[in-house]
Amino acid sequence: MGPAGRDEEFSSFVREHRAALVGAARLLTAGDEGWAEDVVQTTLTRLYLRWRHVRRADNRFAYARTALTHAFIDETRRAHRRRELSAQEPRDPGASAPTGADHETRAVVADALAGLAPRQRAVVVLRHWLDLDVAETARVLGCSPGTVKSQNARALAHLREVLDVALHPATEETR
Repeated sequence: MGPAGRDEEFSSFVREHRAALVGAARLLTAGDEGWAEDVVQTTLTRLYLRWRHVRRADNRFAYARTALTHAFIDETRRAHRRRELSAQEPRDPGASAPTGADHETRAVVADALAGLAPRQRAVVVLRHWLDLDVAETARVLGCSPGTVKSQNARALAHLREVLDVALHPATEETR
């Protein structure tokens, strides 16, 4: 296949799967839109450079999801991450505005996810949002199934504690 055919095949893959990759990256970055876009862009660059290997994969999206997870973990391991913070997050014009309660719940869950270590966050996202089984999660993360299970148990215990306090604050009458 020539360069033009390869580029078209890659472009088609990106059109089909970019939204799903951004959604997964948003969860991995605990709702940080800018960081999620950066992780997806890094992933797509890596995929493009290795496209001849990617195109031979049995499941190209699974390959991309693995690359996305690795790009996220690589980014969290950097000794120094320079991150720009904007005063106001840009809104996707195609997205519907969340209602007040939905927005509040989303913010609470994003904050709870942000409190997890990066690998724990990756386990929770892969297992519970992307619905991967233990074996596939272990393959994506390059660890044993036992590690996935223990990281998941610790992460869920943390999330239960944080979300219980955040979503059910004690009132003066119950103290």
